Amino acid sequence: MKNDIVYYEHILECISKIQQYTKGLEHNEFIKNDMIQDAVIRNLEIIGEAANKISKQSKEENNTIPWKQIIGMRNRLIHDYFGVDSGAVWQTLIDDLPFLKEKIIKIVDRAD
Repeated sequence: MKNDIVYYEHILECISKIQQYTKGLEHNEFIKNDMIQDAVIRNLEIIGEAANKISKQSKEENNTIPWKQIIGMRNRLIHDYFGVDSGAVWQTLIDDLPFLKEKIIKIVDRAD
């Protein structure tokens, strides 16, 4: 678990960046802004990569986090870039990132 903290911190950093990039944006503004989409997608890729490196034990201890879906999204973003659904990315930002951030903060706080 101790070695995993760096990955959890990377995830938090990426979530913070995504939230900064999209603060105050509406869905239609996000869809029209390629630079913000690219920045968000890149940080989602990093989140997925960090999640993939977290130990099996830590994932099992924190099994309310949908690790397979996070890693799966990273794989889709990396390998199917031209098929990325920006609407689905937006929904991830709205529906999933706040939950993930809350869970990761608790994990990091417990480790301190």
